[in-house]
Amino acid sequence: MPSPLAPEDYRDLVRQALAEDRGRGDATSMATVARGIRARGTIIAKSDLVVAGLDVAAETFRQVDPKAVFEVKWGDGSRVQPGEVVASVFGDAHALLEAERTALNFLQRLCGIATLTAKFVDAARGGITILDTRKTTPGFRALEKYAVRCGGGTNHRLRLDDGILIKDNHKRLAGGVGAAASRALKESSGLPVVVEVENLQELDEVLKTGVPRILLDNFTTYDIREAVKRVNGRAAIEISGGVTLQRIPELATTGAQYVSIGALTHSAPAADLSFELEPE
Repeated sequence: MPSPLAPEDYRDLVRQALAEDRGRGDATSMATVARGIRARGTIIAKSDLVVAGLDVAAETFRQVDPKAVFEVKWGDGSRVQPGEVVASVFGDAHALLEAERTALNFLQRLCGIATLTAKFVDAARGGITILDTRKTTPGFRALEKYAVRCGGGTNHRLRLDDGILIKDNHKRLAGGVGAAASRALKESSGLPVVVEVENLQELDEVLKTGVPRILLDNFTTYDIREAVKRVNGRAAIEISGGVTLQRIPELATTGAQYVSIGALTHSAPAADLSFELEPE
C-alpha cells in the first residue's frame, strides 16, 4: 500500500474540476430524474488495471453530497480484472450524477498511470528501480506521482527544491559539465546531487568531481555497460532517454541502479472504468 495522499493535495483541485463541469447545474438530470431519489453507484473495471485515486474519487462525490457513503472494494495499488467492482457509493441520485464524470476522469487518469508503471516494474523484475520525472500535468503532480507509487514505482524529485539535477542547459550556462558539477557540490547545502552526461567523455569529466549519482542521457545499452565499468561503484547510475517497456529487461541487466521514465506520467493511456447507477 503506497503512502496516502494528503487531502490538501486534491481538495481544491476537485472543487475546481467540479465547478468546470457543473456550470449552473446538471440540466439533463434536473430534466429527467425526480429530486430526493437515492441511488447506489458502482465503479467497475473494464480492463486489467492497477487502482489509484480512490480518495480523490470519494472526495468528488462528497463535495456534491456530504452524506455520500463511499465503500472501497479494491484499494489503491490493487490489481483488478475486467468486470470487478472497484468501489461503490451511496447517496443522492442528482449528486452522484453530477459528480460521476469528474470522479471517473480522476480515476481513469490515475489508474492509467499506475497501470503503466506496474508494467515497467514487472518488466524490471527487481533488477533496476523505476523512477518517474517532473513531466507531469500542471496542478496534478502530487496525484500523478502518487499513482506511480501505486504502480510500484519510485518518485524522483517532487519539486525543484528537492534536489540538484544538472542538465544540458545548466551545463552550458555554467561553462561545462565539470564546472557545473564542482560548483553544485560546493553549494548543495546537503541536497542530493545528480549530474546528467551525454557521452562517455562527459562521464569521465564528472567522475573526477566525486558526484554521488550520474544520469546517462540517451546512451546505447553498449555505452551504459561501458559507463558502469568506468564508474566501478564510485557513483550510482541512472538511465534516462529513449526508454521503452521493451528495453527494460535489457537495461535491468546493465548494473545501473535507476531508470527514469517521463512516459509514466506524460503518456500513460487512461484506464477503462465505468460508473453504473441504480435506485436504492
